[in-house]
Amino acid sequence: MNQIDYSIPAAPDEHHGAGREVESQADLASLRPLPRISIHAFCESDALQRTVERMARDRRMTKVNMRITNGSIEAAANMFASSPTPNLIIIETDTDPGHLLGELAPLAEVCDPSTRVILVGQYNDIALYRDLIRSGISEYLVGPVQMADLLASVAAIFVDPEAEPLGRSIAFIGAKGGVGSSTIAHNCAFGISNLFSTETILADLDLPFGTANIDFDQDPAQGIAEAVFAPERLDEVFLDRLLTKCSEHLSLLAAPSILDRTYDYGGTAFQPVVEILQRSAPVAVLDLPHTWSEWTRSLLAEADEVVITAVPDLANLRNAKNMLDALRKLRPNDHLPHLVLNQVGMPKRPEIAPSDFMEALEIEPAAILPFDVQLFGNAANSGRMITEVDAKSAAAETFSQICHIVTGRTEMRKIRKGGLSKVLGMLRRK
Repeated sequence: MNQIDYSIPAAPDEHHGAGREVESQADLASLRPLPRISIHAFCESDALQRTVERMARDRRMTKVNMRITNGSIEAAANMFASSPTPNLIIIETDTDPGHLLGELAPLAEVCDPSTRVILVGQYNDIALYRDLIRSGISEYLVGPVQMADLLASVAAIFVDPEAEPLGRSIAFIGAKGGVGSSTIAHNCAFGISNLFSTETILADLDLPFGTANIDFDQDPAQGIAEAVFAPERLDEVFLDRLLTKCSEHLSLLAAPSILDRTYDYGGTAFQPVVEILQRSAPVAVLDLPHTWSEWTRSLLAEADEVVITAVPDLANLRNAKNMLDALRKLRPNDHLPHLVLNQVGMPKRPEIAPSDFMEALEIEPAAILPFDVQLFGNAANSGRMITEVDAKSAAAETFSQICHIVTGRTEMRKIRKGGLSKVLGMLRRK
């Protein structure tokens, strides 16, 4: 079976530097987070300033110290004559090729040897590009520059292509408690590991009430609590001792699921755990509890993919809308989270029609799972996944569909849309 490709793009060549095409969403999604570096951008146009500001808000820039100044090459040279230079300087200029190298000379005199420079110019001239690269400029881009181009250029400089590949993180969260988000997360982790023969780690982040150990019929002595509360010990060797093998390609980082202490965390408590998971396996599935705190907000902002699970009622519609709105702001350069509508068609329960539910959110569903108490109940009580209980069921096929979508192997299917007046009316009254 094919393995999931989680490598970064190759560094751009000189032809890319002299006027690359706009990066696609897939190219942007494949970029890895940048390390802790400092960047100072000098922008002469409002367009580039907006592009740099948009890049600064990207989740891959979380660790970067970014500063933006309205100015030219001369302004940069004057500023750094009396202050240390950052790791990277981005400079916009409209100077013609014949005078550009001379204009850069004062800046070269005050730059630290380790400082890198990306130049954004107006001339698509390959001879100029070669001269600039020979003189020590790291990259030359022809304006107007797209955000993805600029971010890819920075990543090509500071993300080591020889480093170990960084796995993708997929975060699952419910729009409301009890909607089946954990069940979907566990079945998807199992499905990804089996369908694609890809090493996958499932991390149960609901420390007091997590159910992954029950769903996989495991009783590990150690798990995620040891990783969270002893971050100074956390490395690949320590993580390997905490993992429980669930199948050939799936390992579990289980929650303790006991109430012998309170589980209070800081905003970045789980980030070291997620980083080590991404270095340890191509796919890390994060099962988040239904809560909105600094640490869940942080993980949702930085995950490669987000899956929200909801059931078709008004409270779920309101919560899902609020979550989507919040994540649009937290992840401005990523596609919207995937939404799974679960437990559809429960007998005697008034429901919002799936087409109305999705149209109110202005989103297409990744999947719709019908209510099937017999199948899901049997799987839960026997500690098995849906495909192990009935591989030919409609639910098993739906989980396969979700696995393909969240790993980028297929596009979402369309659903028929219906009327909205009743649903929107209910939302307005809330």
